[in-house]
Amino acid sequence: MTIYRVVLPFIEVRFIAMFGTEKTITLKTEDIMRPFDVPKRDEVNEQNKKIFDDLKSKLGFVPNIYATYAYSDNGLGRYLSFANGKTSLNNKEKEVVNLIVSQVNGCTYCQAAHTALGKMNGFTEEQTIQLRTGEAPFNAKFDALVKLAKTVAENSGKVTDEVLENFFAAGYTKENLVDVIINVGEKATTNYLHNVTKIPVDFPEAPSIEEFKQAS
Repeated sequence: MTIYRVVLPFIEVRFIAMFGTEKTITLKTEDIMRPFDVPKRDEVNEQNKKIFDDLKSKLGFVPNIYATYAYSDNGLGRYLSFANGKTSLNNKEKEVVNLIVSQVNGCTYCQAAHTALGKMNGFTEEQTIQLRTGEAPFNAKFDALVKLAKTVAENSGKVTDEVLENFFAAGYTKENLVDVIINVGEKATTNYLHNVTKIPVDFPEAPSIEEFKQAS
């Protein structure tokens, strides 16, 4: 007989062993697998099959988080159109936003993915960690950008005058402001999807901010 009793933030599992001995195992809820497998190509609709093929030809694989969007017949296409839309932000600026938003939202998948993408776009690993802390001491313009994006993500868009003034003083425009907010929303969508589904991360794990701070 198996008895499950939920005691947040833990799950206590009590069971009677074969010979009548009661045993208790306590697991953190975050360690319990969610009921989400990563959809395979033959499990998605034709539209998503084509997107899978396109992703594989461009990236060499279909990232698990993109495959997870394919639970929805239209979700993957809608998301990619949103994420890949034209913007006034360059690739490095987009990664500044992606890194801090993923940190604010606690998305381990996107922290890992955007650490890799950040390095591909010219950031060092140390700089990606600094951006995840909400600072860019190596670049004044990126520092203003990351502080704005962090404030937007943490406070549902309620930014202080100082943060906004610093953003504009760094050389950014009102067009850039709108595109930053769009970028925050786009990345939050994927953060939330992974935080709910907890599908496996198929990128190298992002470095620990705590270990970085201790080593500094």
